[in-house]
Amino acid sequence: MALEQKLRLKLAQRLVMTPSLQQAIKLLQLSRLELEETLAQEILENPLLDVEESPEEVAAETGEDNAPTEEGKAEEAPVDAATEDEPLPSAEETYEDIDVEAFFADYLGDGRVEGPSMAAPSLEQDNRLENVVSTAGGLSEHLQWQLHLLNLRPQIIEVCEFIIGNLDEDGFLRANDEEIIRGTGCDGACIVEALAVVRSLDPPGIAAASLQECLAAQIEHLMMDTAENGDEELLHKAHLVITEHWDELLHQKWEALAEILGYAELAEIKPVLDVIQGLELKPGRIFRQDNNQYIEPDVYVRKLEEEYTITLNDDGLPRLRINSRYQRMLEGKDLDPKANEFLRDKMRSAMWLMKSIDQRQRTIYKVAKSIVSFQKDFLDHGIEHLRPMVLRQVAEDIGMHESTISRVVSNKYMYTPRGLFPMKYFFHSGVDSARGENVSSMVVKERIRKVVEAEDPARPLSDSKIMRMLQKEGIRLARRTVAKYREEMMIPSSDKRKKVF
Repeated sequence: MALEQKLRLKLAQRLVMTPSLQQAIKLLQLSRLELEETLAQEILENPLLDVEESPEEVAAETGEDNAPTEEGKAEEAPVDAATEDEPLPSAEETYEDIDVEAFFADYLGDGRVEGPSMAAPSLEQDNRLENVVSTAGGLSEHLQWQLHLLNLRPQIIEVCEFIIGNLDEDGFLRANDEEIIRGTGCDGACIVEALAVVRSLDPPGIAAASLQECLAAQIEHLMMDTAENGDEELLHKAHLVITEHWDELLHQKWEALAEILGYAELAEIKPVLDVIQGLELKPGRIFRQDNNQYIEPDVYVRKLEEEYTITLNDDGLPRLRINSRYQRMLEGKDLDPKANEFLRDKMRSAMWLMKSIDQRQRTIYKVAKSIVSFQKDFLDHGIEHLRPMVLRQVAEDIGMHESTISRVVSNKYMYTPRGLFPMKYFFHSGVDSARGENVSSMVVKERIRKVVEAEDPARPLSDSKIMRMLQKEGIRLARRTVAKYREEMMIPSSDKRKKVF
């Protein structure tokens, strides 16, 4: 069989990921913080990109009140950032009118220029409160500070520091005796002494190996000063329950505990349980250094009369424009070929970026407008009127693909009259109802939460009873679905919700 080569023409359609399309998709799924970082990096790398300052910023820098009034804003015509004509300053304007020595006075510290601007900063200025950076100490720092106030042998201090270094954020010891011996090289007696030292520090219950040891240590601390912390007999009974009848306490066997403590009535055990309930389950919790994360919405939804208006949040995002000097250089004919190629490449990149950002904002606006139109009843009346909605509905409404909608709602937040919500919050599956329309799963969860809150604590409702109650209301739900929704809301099961007192 002979092989031969032939040329054939074939016409086919396919999706090609051009650089501009890749950039648009990348920008679309970024959060506000990530977008700000991306734009800042692009501005540094592309000399043709400039940041257009607002009139308020210009007035603040010059010290003049040049901010436009409301009437001026209405009369002001929009300026095309890419075609704004900015005259080049002449050489005389650029250099001859500048006092070079005064300009560099704040940066040169060798005494070449005399005057108050070159004087060394005073100690009082350096020690101003706004120049001092300080963070709150954590659990480890708090324990180390107490440890070094004690008069201990260096070997014991070393072991104590090793123990403190092996405490988790809740204050529990996560290393056993063998690991401490291997890590420090000390014997068992030294480990016992060091553990006693660390466990004597504040807060009480620190460095315990289990919750039972932690609570027992706190009770023992309270028993040292019964004059301020309650009845001595009550504390002893609480200590007895924790140390010797831990299983009964965990499994809520109140009748057995009342009999052990010698109480005739079940209600008499309540003061003992109140003491135990007042103990700290996680001694190191108060020293956690949790940094608050502030969420800035991407979209604002406000109600004006009977209609909802949608506003994109552009605060913090730079207003980009093309540098007019480089633009005139490209229009000239005396530019070096290599420089011309470089500038044209950067011009193309800058235009792609500005177009992608504009497309991103337009797409977010369209998606937000579609969500508001679908969820108007929720905005008017609350969560009970939240409609089930999927990405496909919004995609069909605005004429885009579902993957695009998924990228838009990712890491985006919407501020509404009902509060601040992730844009993904509005997309939930539906549950069948007897009324013919599906009910949002979020509505069902809210209904389950209200049923649990209204139940009798002594006789909590099981998942089967909750299921039957919802079915009477027309919500068709299986028992396992009720259990799944309850666990997602972190609501304990009925036996763990039971309260005798």
